Amino acid sequence: MKRKKLLALALSAVMVMSMAAGCGSNSSSGGGASNSGTGDTATEAPADSSGDSQSAPADGEVQAVSLKVWTPEEEMEITQQMCDKFNEDHPEFDCTFDIVVVGIDESVNNLETDADTAADVFLMPSGSIPQLVEEGLIYPITYDQDNVMSLYGEGAIEACSRDGLLYAVPSSPNSWFMYYNKNLYSEDDVKSLETMMAKDLGDDIANFSCTVHNSWYIEAFFYAAGCTLFGEDGSNPNDCTWNNEDGFKAGQYLIDLVNNPKYVEDEDGLAGSLMKDGKLAALCSGTWAANDIKEALGDGYAACALPTITIDGKECQLSNFADYKCHAVKSNTAYPLAAQQLCEYLDAPENQLIRYEEASETPTALSLLDNPELAEDAAALALVAQTQYATPQPAISQMNEYWTPAEALGTGIVNKEITEANLQQQLDALVESVTTKLAE
Repeated sequence: MKRKKLLALALSAVMVMSMAAGCGSNSSSGGGASNSGTGDTATEAPADSSGDSQSAPADGEVQAVSLKVWTPEEEMEITQQMCDKFNEDHPEFDCTFDIVVVGIDESVNNLETDADTAADVFLMPSGSIPQLVEEGLIYPITYDQDNVMSLYGEGAIEACSRDGLLYAVPSSPNSWFMYYNKNLYSEDDVKSLETMMAKDLGDDIANFSCTVHNSWYIEAFFYAAGCTLFGEDGSNPNDCTWNNEDGFKAGQYLIDLVNNPKYVEDEDGLAGSLMKDGKLAALCSGTWAANDIKEALGDGYAACALPTITIDGKECQLSNFADYKCHAVKSNTAYPLAAQQLCEYLDAPENQLIRYEEASETPTALSLLDNPELAEDAAALALVAQTQYATPQPAISQMNEYWTPAEALGTGIVNKEITEANLQQQLDALVESVTTKLAE
């Protein structure tokens, strides 16, 4: 019942936006104009076109605001500094912040478990937006929306939207690419996995590592083969082609790959340790690993988009999920106006640059793409390059039914429990689980 009430509140908030008069504003950093408000709770419909339930107070009035913020441990100090600066830049608010360490992998589940005690503003994966919208747990980002949407790329905005409404502000692309030792591979070598695996690097040096047993990695091989997940546009919950002829070929490719002695399945940091010891030439990971890999490889440090693989004599580009880390607001926040502005402020271009400099998070703000600091960052450039080949992570609630069956498939292949003899049976079981089980 609580979720139904929250959904009704969020929907009612959206419905009255076009009927309300806009509040005055003045310029502010953080992608949104500065505005004032009272402490009305989210049980009221928004009183202006910004979608907020807080009405504008008299000039000079200061609104006391209390906001809980969830942030990953590695960004705790940065988030605290940004919240303090938000207070300075918004004299219309007297904010008290309760900043709590909650990882991006925990925020959605924690919100679903207890929305009342959840953070007002939190970092989450964009792929979870549809389910939170359906559950009525997330507030639309409508404050100064046109300006906010103009700051980021089309793909980032699309990933953070649902049914034409923006529900989060894109913070950083969340995907993976390939690091390699340029003393062992040339720029031409790393364009093709077949070329890489064919090289003799010595008996004690592995050529390539990935994480096939992880359902966030295995899809790259099926997309490369031409398979679809939830249809061509990722919106059909009853469609998955991983068990067709192309899917079988992708499965065969993975079985051959993990059985190749030049391949290493990455688990518990194994690939990073081998690369540090000079016993691995290339691995798949994201920008979060950049500092460690750069230290491990020294002058040999390099990164690039994922290579092609060859299936039936045809070169196929590995295509992984494109997802984004994003900041969002819970639907029953007591301070939707302040919460939205803080959400936008945390991902303002100047703050994305700070997060890049201090936490190596690749920005999404268009104004930063030509920043000289990024131009010298191999990992950031590789991430941007790979997003050109990536497939948008399906943004439907049925996606919840994908992760476990895909992990089981990859684990079975890695453990050699799935062979060519039982591959079709396993693919059929995966498709049935992914498409017919109802998401709760």
